[in-house]
Amino acid sequence: MPLFVPVSFPLSERDQKGEAAGLLATGDKGGRVVIFQREQESKNRLLSRGEYNVYSTFQSHEPEFDYLKSLEIEEKINKIRWLPQQNAAHFLLSANDKTIKLWKISERDKRAEGYNLKDEDGRLRDQFRITTLRVPVLMPMDLMVEASPRRIFANAHTYHINSISVNSDYETYLSADDLRINLWHLEITDRSFNIVDIKPANMEELTEVITAAECHPHQCNAFVYSSSKGTIRLCDMRAAALCDRHSKFFEEPEDPSSRSFFSEIISSISDVKFSHSGRYMMTRDYLSVKVWDLNMENRPVETYQVHEYLRSKLCSLYENDCIFDKFECCWNGSDSAIMTGSYNNFFRMFDRNTRRDITLEASRENSKPRAMLKPRKVCTGGKRKKDEISVDSLDFNKKILHTAWHPKENVIAVAATNNLYIFQDKIN
Repeated sequence: MPLFVPVSFPLSERDQKGEAAGLLATGDKGGRVVIFQREQESKNRLLSRGEYNVYSTFQSHEPEFDYLKSLEIEEKINKIRWLPQQNAAHFLLSANDKTIKLWKISERDKRAEGYNLKDEDGRLRDQFRITTLRVPVLMPMDLMVEASPRRIFANAHTYHINSISVNSDYETYLSADDLRINLWHLEITDRSFNIVDIKPANMEELTEVITAAECHPHQCNAFVYSSSKGTIRLCDMRAAALCDRHSKFFEEPEDPSSRSFFSEIISSISDVKFSHSGRYMMTRDYLSVKVWDLNMENRPVETYQVHEYLRSKLCSLYENDCIFDKFECCWNGSDSAIMTGSYNNFFRMFDRNTRRDITLEASRENSKPRAMLKPRKVCTGGKRKKDEISVDSLDFNKKILHTAWHPKENVIAVAATNNLYIFQDKIN
């Protein structure tokens, strides 16, 4: 089975999902998008709350070949983003390295019967035998979910797409690659506006790349993008057509005493997410998650260590390329907790109010239906306790890079290799 990549809950009950829909979209390395739907609660099946079944599966992208550059373009899905639901249908954007597609997912449970010019099996009727006029009627049929491509946004990115983000005006969205950010209108596929371009005239002078970008959840003119140097820039599209000058610049001063060969690598930001309120933003680097107040640029207001015990293992992580892994992070619906992934199929959750944190493991052994997840602890040295795992025993091939949190409930989804795990809070 192909490896799962992004996971995405719709953003909010009102904006991006029908209340009865309960949808979760995932993408895989084979270019497929699989959408899961949560079972409806009933008096007879109270324990089914949180159970998700496959709702729709479709092939979003196919492998392509760039003949000018002699490069193979993978079909792997990099990002999925839901659009606001305006009617009974759902819309989502999916992207591979080069192309973004807008998909419509709709249901059909009726079919037309009683055509004048066609038989029920679809064959044309003899016109000379038609003596009466029939009015077609809609008849019930088995529910069918259809996925159809409505727009294809291509040929705008020279480098690999790493981010797509729907704007709060719900008419535009931005897409980012290593050196450029483009602004698209959802109705226009043949052109986009380049709003950020950090490509130097001489590529030998390149010192940083764009790693992630996101639109502000309430102000359609504002967006942020992060860089491989650990900096975040907030830009205002009202200031200029090309946002080569940022409005705010967020960077934490580096401690000279802790600088090492790996400092620049581990400071690279792999993900940036605005809080639902729009007051804060969260960034994920290799070892930590930081929460920034948009009104304070010189340092983060909160810092959470994800796996500080790996600092002594950076040399081996560099040799096996794990140090370049890009972990995502996400907020819960009230912005009071955050979640991100780690190695050994561990994922970390931090409560911003109590400052408590917990490490949980996503695995088939401890993820039986309705079983409670037990906290895990990593032993960094000395005598190991019974329930602890040694840092030397961690499996770096098992990693949780993609996570999602339901916008209204305590339901989370984590993607671990070729498995998707969905957890919920305890049912009383």
